[in-house]
Amino acid sequence: MSTSPPAVTLAALNRMDRTAFVGVLGGVFEHSPWVPEAAWSGVPFSGVAALHEAMVAVVRSSSPQRRLDLIRAHPDLAGKAARGRTMTANSAAEQAGAGLLSLGDDEYAGFLRLNADYRERFGFPFIIAVRRHDKASLIAAFERRLANPRAVEIETALGEIFTITQLRLDALFDAGQCTSGNTKGKLGSGSMRQ
Repeated sequence: MSTSPPAVTLAALNRMDRTAFVGVLGGVFEHSPWVPEAAWSGVPFSGVAALHEAMVAVVRSSSPQRRLDLIRAHPDLAGKAARGRTMTANSAAEQAGAGLLSLGDDEYAGFLRLNADYRERFGFPFIIAVRRHDKASLIAAFERRLANPRAVEIETALGEIFTITQLRLDALFDAGQCTSGNTKGKLGSGSMRQ
């Protein structure tokens, strides 16, 4: 007997009420269900790309403080949340895939130092789409980006968040192959929109 949630198509997602829609997509943007909640008013979506574009537009049109809050909702790379296993399932899987949950003590200390330097300089965590990196490229990106101005890093962090969320949506909808109703995704079912 499978414990996976029942599959749902994009067409079914488009018929969900706001609560069910947010229930399905609330974890795509780290600890920020306000993003899909605001995007819900744009249903129906013609595809996963259109859904993602709508959610990106919600973030882009939000206040600078809300965008900073979104950035700050992310965990440090290989930080205390990783060691304590208190990250979201998405973040844990992404960091594990880059080998960040199995660091030796010296590697862990190096990431703690980089995280501390970055947070001290910018006031928010270093954000990067770890699925596209290994440990060496993550360290190089940390070191390179520490030289950026804060405004550049805010935009870079948002761009990385948009990459992360696109990858998460692609995973939910069978690697981005979902179109309006003809391809099943891996999402749980919910209440239908009236």
